[in-house]
Amino acid sequence: MLSKLINSIESSIPAVAAHCDIPCKIYDPYSAQIAALSVVRMLDLMNELNAKNGNDLTSQNTMTRYIAEKEKQATICKEEIRIIWGDYFKKPQIDSFPVIHELTHNLMMAASAAKQGAERDNGIKLVSLVNDFAEIFWQTKKIDTKKAICPYPPSLEIVYPSL
Repeated sequence: MLSKLINSIESSIPAVAAHCDIPCKIYDPYSAQIAALSVVRMLDLMNELNAKNGNDLTSQNTMTRYIAEKEKQATICKEEIRIIWGDYFKKPQIDSFPVIHELTHNLMMAASAAKQGAERDNGIKLVSLVNDFAEIFWQTKKIDTKKAICPYPPSLEIVYPSL
C-alpha cells in the first residue's frame, strides 16, 4: 500500500532537467590547473621519500598517502576538464577551436598516465596540456592570458587570465 502511495506521488511530480552542471558562465580551468600541479607535487614528494630509502612503516604510510592524493588530484583534473569541455564548449567555440576534442582526449590520457605511474614527466605533460586547455578556454572568452611561475611547489609555469 505504501509503495502505491509513493508511486502515485512520484508520478504527479513533474520532471525537470538542467542543461549544465553549474550556473551558466561560471567556468574556470583554474581548479584543473591546481589539481595538475598537485599531481606533480605528489610525484616530487614520492621521489624524495623514495630517495631516502624509507622502508619503515611510517615511510610506507606516507608514501601511500602521497599516492592516494596523486590519484585524487588527477581525477579532479579530469572531472574539471570534462565538465568545461562537455558543458561550456558548444558549436561556436568548437568551430573556432576544433583542436579542443583531441586536446581534451590527450589531457584525459595524460591524467590516466600520471595516475598509473610515478614518472614526473607524466605530471609535467599533464600540466602542459591543462595550460593549453586554459589558454583556449580564455581565448573563447576573448580574454588575454599570461604565463607565470606558480608561487608554490612545484614552481611550474601556468596560464593565468590577464584581468
